[in-house]
Amino acid sequence: MKYISTRSRIAPVSSMQAIIAGIAPDGGLYLPETQPAFSLDQITALTDLSYPQRALRVLQPFLPDYTPADLTTAVLAAYSGGRFDHPSVAPLRRLDPDTYILELWHGPTSAFKDMALQILPHLLVSALRGQGEEKEVVILVATSGDTGKAALEGFRDVPSTRVIVFFPEQGVSQVQKLQMLTQAGGNLHVVAVSDANFDDAQNGVKAIFANRELIDSADKRGFRFTSANSINWGRLVPQIAYYFSAYADLLQSGAVSPGAPVNIAVPTGNFGNILAAWYAREMGLPVKTLICASNENRILTDFIRTGVYDTRRAFIKTSSPSMDILISSNLERLLYHLSGQDPALVNRWMAELKSAGAYRIPGEPLTALQAIFWADFCSEGETRQTIRQTWQDHAYLVDTHTAVALNVLSKYRRQTGDSSPTILASTASPFKFNQTVAEAVFGQEAVAGQDEFTLLNRLSQTTGWPIPENLRDLQHKPVRHQTVCHPAEMQAEVSRILGGIA
Repeated sequence: MKYISTRSRIAPVSSMQAIIAGIAPDGGLYLPETQPAFSLDQITALTDLSYPQRALRVLQPFLPDYTPADLTTAVLAAYSGGRFDHPSVAPLRRLDPDTYILELWHGPTSAFKDMALQILPHLLVSALRGQGEEKEVVILVATSGDTGKAALEGFRDVPSTRVIVFFPEQGVSQVQKLQMLTQAGGNLHVVAVSDANFDDAQNGVKAIFANRELIDSADKRGFRFTSANSINWGRLVPQIAYYFSAYADLLQSGAVSPGAPVNIAVPTGNFGNILAAWYAREMGLPVKTLICASNENRILTDFIRTGVYDTRRAFIKTSSPSMDILISSNLERLLYHLSGQDPALVNRWMAELKSAGAYRIPGEPLTALQAIFWADFCSEGETRQTIRQTWQDHAYLVDTHTAVALNVLSKYRRQTGDSSPTILASTASPFKFNQTVAEAVFGQEAVAGQDEFTLLNRLSQTTGWPIPENLRDLQHKPVRHQTVCHPAEMQAEVSRILGGIA
């Protein structure tokens, strides 16, 4: 298994090389040159395995240059030993006869990013050792809230690594912000980006990767840049595993028979989580439709419906900030496949996006896209209503992002009449977005003037749901990171943190 770029026909690299680099030298994203395939017998055989064992089976064909011992060690280090607060790691909860909630938030930061960022440090360290890399790896992260904390937690004090996280100062929840600002670790740096949204932070990180002068200067000083965002294949490939695991749970419970098709609904911003579901489908997982759920920043809904990706629109701050994104980086990987694996087409579309803020894919790729994906969006009012209704009907508490997916799933069923069993990705604990959740459950007037930490306790006491350990007493932890910069100052900030490399 080799890895190629979405933007040119550069020489293929190994999975270790792709994970170390993070992004291809031509600015493209790495993806597998060929697609592994799982037979129905192989999928059925997952039912009696633990989550680490299932993950190992799915990861092995994608990472053939890792030794079996190294890969096993990485999987066990990520998903065993109490790192997740549920024995199943990613449990599947039945909400109603046709809806199954895949809870991806039982890790140390209460968000689905832990599913990948608990294993990525181990994959990266093994790759560095396997490639004889002696430089210190600098991991640059742009975050809309959850990736930053998960990267900080995952890479805390990992040898030969340094992490620099950029987040939009006013674009994350108070809980998300404090999770990052209070994070301990001698190799960690957190920078708030003022007057910015996630796209500004993400574009700033991409600009650093494109700055040859800065990269060459860093190289001379013994540093090598890489990414922990889902543009790094090492972030995306672990996410494929939990869709196979969810299907195995359905088989184990008798909810579906082997080979029976299911749908998968995903709240979507940067397109990595739903792209992992697409790769699972391509590998042979019996998936009929991928339901792409957006918040009021409905750019992916419009793209899937029309084939036009147009960023020339107002950016809306919502209660589901991890989806407040107008440039969905992982879409580039899907575009490569839709283009017939033509990097020239991908380059053209990416150039049009950069120069004009928009691009259009033609009829044949659009037809292929719409044959698999169905999309809609959820308003802020609908988000709150869905949280309230889900609690009232099922005594089940969902966060804002999960509520978006539930709302869009209901629209899909009404419009299509398709009641197939659906795996719905629940991406964060409801306690991470407790203000909106509390307003939905109790009413806005009933919680007016109460801060997020008061609401944490109130939600727990009323619902009987325990507050995740990492969120308890968060407001009393010391703030360790206080750096703020403007988007134009991000490269200078990286240079300063690394001792003036440029």
